Amino acid sequence: MGSAGTSDSTQSGDKNTGGKQFDADAIFKTRRLEGHTDRQQRRSPGRRSRTRTTRKQGRYITSKQVPRVTDLALDATLREAAIYQRKRRAELVHEPHLPHRRRPKVLLRRGDLRQKVRVRRTRNAVCFVVDASWSMAAEERMQATKAAVLSLLRDAYQRRDRVGLVSFQRDYARILLPLTNSVELAQKRLQTMPTGGKTPLARGMLTAFELLEKARRQDEEIVPLMVLLTDGQANVAIGNAPPQQEAYQIADLIASRDVRAIVIDTEHPNFERGLSRALAEHLKGSYYRLEDLHDDGLVQAVRRQMRM
Repeated sequence: MGSAGTSDSTQSGDKNTGGKQFDADAIFKTRRLEGHTDRQQRRSPGRRSRTRTTRKQGRYITSKQVPRVTDLALDATLREAAIYQRKRRAELVHEPHLPHRRRPKVLLRRGDLRQKVRVRRTRNAVCFVVDASWSMAAEERMQATKAAVLSLLRDAYQRRDRVGLVSFQRDYARILLPLTNSVELAQKRLQTMPTGGKTPLARGMLTAFELLEKARRQDEEIVPLMVLLTDGQANVAIGNAPPQQEAYQIADLIASRDVRAIVIDTEHPNFERGLSRALAEHLKGSYYRLEDLHDDGLVQAVRRQMRM
């Protein structure tokens, strides 16, 4: 499936695809995004999500016993050794060949050694995936999406995070905004967003997934997050499987690669079919209704997911 999403599914962001277009003039109030401690150990520096690191950088928070110590936690090592000092000194009495003046003041054993556990901040890559088909053509939905992207970008500019945008409609997906922290580029690309046509949901998710995977290959320390705005209905497939089934298969693939996800359900409350909720379950992600996200609610939804 991987090759289908990149070569023939992704179109240039400057191509005019027709359909109604809307200006991005509504702006969210930006709030600082602060990620929660990541349990995965990472090696490169960053600014946003707190994560444990194997490099000798970052704040020393605790210690642990490891087979090979590369960053000695001297204080923890001495505390561990202190428990056994009296017993070890008593054992030296039976070693008269060792002069008293050459006996160490602290008797250490390999089992006493402790490794430092450090915490630092790493960068996030947030990719918005927007259903630009007729099912997502309401102006308020487009405005909410564009405003949230710009809000996150303003914060990312200061925090060294990157934010991108993929839209999908008709039978293809388009990378409107590569992963960036450039507010100027975002404003230029988001000024108009074409809408209309059918819903190639699987292709849109696959294109965004490949964008995040490329970022992770370039920087294995980056934390990927996909934010999907859709009513969950698919009617265009990449292969021969039914479109809805194919979309769920792609969602399962994304979940298996440890990409965090948020699904924003754009379906009208009076016509709820539960497709977006099912999609969130396949993605193993969080689910929200667009109507429930007021003011900077979309930004806060991203913030909460980054804390998990």
